[in-house]
Amino acid sequence: MGKLLKFSLPSALIWTGLATAANAFDLRPIGTYQTGIFDDSGARITTYDPLSQRLFVTNDSTQRIEILDIFDPTNPYPVAANPFIDLTTLDLGLDFEVGGINSIAFKDGILAAAVESKTLQDPGRVLFFDSNGTLLNSLTVGALPDMLTFTPDGRKILVANEGEPSGDYLNDPEGSVSIIELAADIASLTDANVKTADFQLFNNIAIDDRIRIFGPNATVAQDLEPESIAVSEDGTKAWVTLQENNAIAVLDLLTGEFTDLFALGFKDYSQPQNALDPSDRDGGINFRTLQNLFGIYQPDEIASYTFGGQTFLFTANEGDSREYLFEDEAGNEIESLVEETSVGDVLLDPDLFPNAAEIQQNSNFGRLEITNTMGDTDGDGDYDELYAFGGRSFSIWDELGNLIFDSGNEFERITAELFPDYFNSNNDANQSFDNRSDNKGPEPEGITLGRILEKTYAFIGLERIGGIIAYDVTDPYNPFFVDYFNNRNFAALFNEDVFGEDEEPSREQLDAVGDLGPEGLLFIAAADSPTGRPLLAVANEVSGTTTLYSVRVPEPSSAIALAGVGALGWLSRKRKRA
Repeated sequence: MGKLLKFSLPSALIWTGLATAANAFDLRPIGTYQTGIFDDSGARITTYDPLSQRLFVTNDSTQRIEILDIFDPTNPYPVAANPFIDLTTLDLGLDFEVGGINSIAFKDGILAAAVESKTLQDPGRVLFFDSNGTLLNSLTVGALPDMLTFTPDGRKILVANEGEPSGDYLNDPEGSVSIIELAADIASLTDANVKTADFQLFNNIAIDDRIRIFGPNATVAQDLEPESIAVSEDGTKAWVTLQENNAIAVLDLLTGEFTDLFALGFKDYSQPQNALDPSDRDGGINFRTLQNLFGIYQPDEIASYTFGGQTFLFTANEGDSREYLFEDEAGNEIESLVEETSVGDVLLDPDLFPNAAEIQQNSNFGRLEITNTMGDTDGDGDYDELYAFGGRSFSIWDELGNLIFDSGNEFERITAELFPDYFNSNNDANQSFDNRSDNKGPEPEGITLGRILEKTYAFIGLERIGGIIAYDVTDPYNPFFVDYFNNRNFAALFNEDVFGEDEEPSREQLDAVGDLGPEGLLFIAAADSPTGRPLLAVANEVSGTTTLYSVRVPEPSSAIALAGVGALGWLSRKRKRA
């Protein structure tokens, strides 16, 4: 049966462990650029040119890349001479129509952009610009290029091509990673400089059965969908998240071939440290455990860090489900693959879930979303195990895919303590307390790492309730929470009752509510920052805002003196806007 775990201030002090004191680490917003676009990807991904001090931000709503001057980060504004790159005006040939801008990266004077085709199953493009936004070149890559990154030496660009199927699943391109060998003259590059690393090797060999391969009639190569990429410090190896498949692929950059697949396994929600609030109908914040309930980590973004000569991988365990629909000739909607169901809608094994009726109540686990592709371990038609989407956490893995650390339920515990009236809110409306508990909770999506003085920090964006949470990960075996700031005004009247179900909020309403739906996080080191101090740039997809944060840490001697104060630091912070 499910076990209800109430929590109080003392228990929070215990699980938090040793955190630095309130004045040891300070993350705070200092400037925001507002597009005025609500819930239409007005700001998704950022990258930065330290020479021109320009911040580039994707605006998928207008199919533009905004170019912001952040010489004064308290007042980011569009560059006067050329405020944006409009992809709809570019001559990319008759055979390509821009579908969306999924990722951008900047290095050594070159801005690269991953652009999907209007028909998602067709090959995408990587576009190259200078810092003024002048188009230099365009190369063809795989279907649905979702993310790109430069290798540390700047000699290659790696592109994660997700390769999603069509709604009827009749066109299912293979997932892949495009490896672009760069040259001093970007304009001289041709498609011959693009190598494709695919997964066809794994079609004919046994793979870990915990790797989710479940697309209708799909081969392994078709079913694997690359999402995000992290590269080793020496540039010889890359790790690629396969979100829907709950796995990480290993890419040898010397040979340009995938060498391994790591199954990430599952999170045990019967353990107290992983207890979750699984219901939006229980009238409060109630952390529960349940035997035979597991979380599918399904990380979105990934980052890497070298410690003690080894590479460690950091993942934001967002979770995702597949849903593919199409219309037949009569206009009827047909499901080709819909994996999402709920605990209350499935038949539970009577021996493993003896009080199924209680478990399946809406106020208990009944509304928790799970996959219908797993759980019937003995093939008798009922569910012996339940698998929910995402881990509601961030994790640290070694380069062989072994789990080193998981934050358990700390994200939900921290947000519950600091924002008890807005716990697990949604990102498109205020007054939405507990709305996302039955889904994926706070939904950590973006993650980035930053080195400040002698410490390394992980910054994770919580897509639903919002805000940025920071951990000291200097020692990957002993990470700890240091700060959380949510630049959202929950007191602002911001819901359908104010701006109407079919209406858009006004600019004034958007200004009042602040940041909604953090997506892309970018750490700007002190050496590259216009202020000489580290910054964090956050693009917020729902509010269409880009916010710059200052990141302050104590001098090393002060940090030593302050360490070990405990969780009182985060409990005493004024991290609310209400």
